[in-house]
Amino acid sequence: MNISFENTQNAFAYKSTKALKRAKLLFGFMGYPTLVQMGTRLVPTLLKAGLPIKGIIRNTIFKQFVGGETLAETIPVAQMLAEHGVDVILDYGVEGKEGEESFDHATQVFIDVINHAASQKNIPFISIKVTGLASHELLQTLHEAPRLRSGIHDNEMEQAAWDRVRERMYAICEAAAEKNIGVLVDAEESWIQDPIDRLTMEMMAEFNKQKAVVFNTIQLYRHDRLHFLRISHQIAEAQGFVLGLKLVRGAYMEKERAVALEKNKQSPIQISKEATDADYDEAVRFCMDHIHSTAVIIASHNEQSNLLGAKLLDEMMLPHNHPHVHFSQLYGMSDTITFNLAKEGFNVSKYLPFGPIQDVIPYLMRRAQENTSVSGQTGRELLQLKRELARRKSL
Repeated sequence: MNISFENTQNAFAYKSTKALKRAKLLFGFMGYPTLVQMGTRLVPTLLKAGLPIKGIIRNTIFKQFVGGETLAETIPVAQMLAEHGVDVILDYGVEGKEGEESFDHATQVFIDVINHAASQKNIPFISIKVTGLASHELLQTLHEAPRLRSGIHDNEMEQAAWDRVRERMYAICEAAAEKNIGVLVDAEESWIQDPIDRLTMEMMAEFNKQKAVVFNTIQLYRHDRLHFLRISHQIAEAQGFVLGLKLVRGAYMEKERAVALEKNKQSPIQISKEATDADYDEAVRFCMDHIHSTAVIIASHNEQSNLLGAKLLDEMMLPHNHPHVHFSQLYGMSDTITFNLAKEGFNVSKYLPFGPIQDVIPYLMRRAQENTSVSGQTGRELLQLKRELARRKSL
């Protein structure tokens, strides 16, 4: 295997020098936590007040991390990535909408995204959030309910609401199975995760009999998730379906710790980054050890975890483009991983959100915060951008 995550020429071949300089300025700003904290508080408020800042957002953080406001706007981005051997995971990035009408609308949008993905040559997956189909209140009630067969309290209104959620999820997965598109179900906060896991496993049992269509997301920054992964595999083996898994470290660490402290409960978060890394890599090994019955998406910005997955494929003498192994990084980040994996023939994708600027603000604010809190991430991005700019200047 001849792979290096230091090759910036491969990583940024798709970017103009002007785009590299713009990205350098943005990540430079993200290197100042106080400025990011002020920005993440101010931007939503200014947008709600109707102040004309959309143009600034569009040409900075939105352009870096989002594929466009509409499906049509994502097409040139997806085509550009295809030219470099990179696939796309499409994500309708609208969050925080409530109400049955909104949930029904989101269901139709997800189906529209599936149909669009099927019309493109390099979009094998879409991503969905169950909180786009169900209220937080319902999910929390289900999470706290006794482990009955129904999974919820004996309440007719709750049962009817949950039945509608299941119908929405079934419609999405059915459309995906017909179009041969994978559905990646995002993980969410620990206090609503249990019904999401159960619903996703139920859909896997229905649609993953021949191949992985539905994928659950495992957040390895939780200390109980490696055990949950193993239990999930036992269930899949017993019921005779392919287990689909997307492995991530996690996205709600500060929020999880704050809520656990407020409620005087044990935090679900690992005691250290090292513990998270160890569980993540063990999850990669477990999936590779069960590669014939498990399809895995190694969704990570960690170089060592990506190298581990790549090396295990080589050690097992399996092709780089094995259908059960896929790598993924967020659009706008870790290009040295994505494009160098693609160069060596691995299945690799960019997670590409889209949606109206005002609706994807929560996603964008998380990206800004993530790049200040993730150890060394901003520094790595900046260093790679500077290296490529210096390389081009020396030509």
